[in-house]
Amino acid sequence: MVMIAGVSYVPPADTPQHSAESASPPSYPISGYFITANTVPSKNREKLADIADVGGDTAITFGTLLRPATAESIPEDCVVEGTGCARFAEGSVKVNRYFTYADGSNWGDSLMPCPRDKSFSSSDKSYAILFLPAEGMGCTSPDGTYDVVIVGGSKTSVEDPTITLAAAATELNMKFYAGLPAPVKRSDVDYLPDLSYSQTLERFTERFLQYQASRNDVTGLAGFYHHIEMPVSSSPFFDPILSLYAMQNRAIHRVLPTRTAIVSPYIESRTGASNVRPEDARLGTRKIAQTSSGLKLSIAIQDGMGTGKGAAYLASEADSPVDVFAASIVGKGMWGEKYVAPNRDYFHAAAAGVSGTDAVLWANLEGMAPATKSNPCGNSLRGQTTVARMDRQLQQMAEATKVISFMWDPYFTCTDTGKDLKSQITDGFKSPIVTGAVADSAAGVVMVTGFNLSGGNATLKWDEADGSSHERKSKPLSTEIDFGEKRGLNPRLESITIDLGDSRLPQGKSFSVDVTNQWNLSLNREFADGVFTP
Repeated sequence: MVMIAGVSYVPPADTPQHSAESASPPSYPISGYFITANTVPSKNREKLADIADVGGDTAITFGTLLRPATAESIPEDCVVEGTGCARFAEGSVKVNRYFTYADGSNWGDSLMPCPRDKSFSSSDKSYAILFLPAEGMGCTSPDGTYDVVIVGGSKTSVEDPTITLAAAATELNMKFYAGLPAPVKRSDVDYLPDLSYSQTLERFTERFLQYQASRNDVTGLAGFYHHIEMPVSSSPFFDPILSLYAMQNRAIHRVLPTRTAIVSPYIESRTGASNVRPEDARLGTRKIAQTSSGLKLSIAIQDGMGTGKGAAYLASEADSPVDVFAASIVGKGMWGEKYVAPNRDYFHAAAAGVSGTDAVLWANLEGMAPATKSNPCGNSLRGQTTVARMDRQLQQMAEATKVISFMWDPYFTCTDTGKDLKSQITDGFKSPIVTGAVADSAAGVVMVTGFNLSGGNATLKWDEADGSSHERKSKPLSTEIDFGEKRGLNPRLESITIDLGDSRLPQGKSFSVDVTNQWNLSLNREFADGVFTP
């Protein structure tokens, strides 16, 4: 019996092998992408269809800020019944504060839940005025004071991108996650949300979700995305963000109880920054999971490879130089010098953190790289990455049940380096990616897990205590294509089981696995002390 990711497994003896003649290249292991919504419905459908063509089934958009405003800053073309919107509001209620929310929606009078709310057109633009009680919930304020939100401002001919994306996802049998309303950042600490108007945001979130329930309750709308970010940290400094997650999760579960939510905290492992260690990431992930408020929450951890905050390196590479992309952020040096730990350690810790909660662990593979002169991507702050670099990122993510990526446009579509990533992964995913290997000397086998492993050979290499080198090459005893799916892991994970024969791997020593798959492509990975099971 072999243990992998905490699951007992007895290798089957009759799992069929696959040949290159009978199989087509599998889809790349990324199954979801962040996207920029388009105001043209056909463009949204085309974008989702392109994602489906590379094996994706999920699209995610960022939310819109609920911005504090003043009577003077309300758009001048917002006019209702011949009166400017601010003056119109002041003529009927006592206004506490003004806010704007420009998300391209078109609410319509039939969707106004409270009698004071009003939807209208002005200068060929669609607007709605919402009157939110400054005290209490519902429609009426006990003291007659209201916060006024001006929603919209898009051309009346424009359809709500959230609705057209959900419709396209429904048609294509995909899942779409719409961005939630969010507060602006604080002026004194720009990485914390301004919660001075959290009650207003709570009431507006309720209205936003009611709008989605009325206009967008289709199967393609899988849930919602929290776009306010935080590191995977347990520090109470970030508790204001956790309170925001909990409040909006409660609202989702109350208004649309069948929907789920996604949050995407990030790894910060640079030794030269305020880093988070894997143990703290475990505690931080659990704190985030505890904000679920009864709904299913997916915690999609950003791996930091696009920003230089995280690192995908093997234990044997700790004393090797960082790559040119990471060096542009942290400077030249060794991986183990510049980073606290490899990403694999953080995902392992996060998996322990979500265990027993209402949350599941995803990975957010940063599908870009720090910008250098060699990898421009339009006017973006980051640059285009490579498929080989993404393969290395995927090696660290075996603990995640799903891999999504930031972000489809522009990073998978830009062509500044010659060929966009979309085309490269559309051409067929043929390289094997080894994510784990566990040796069981009692059973005389090594189980290897990863993506696209089937149909070829495997080579084990190790050194004995006396320094002598050994190698064993063989066809796998068995292949399990649906290894991940059967165990509630990433459904695209496969496994192969290698017979050690008369060989014995020395306890406490590193060994390497070289897998050559059905496409005659190979990948070598070294496994250090700690994964060996005597």
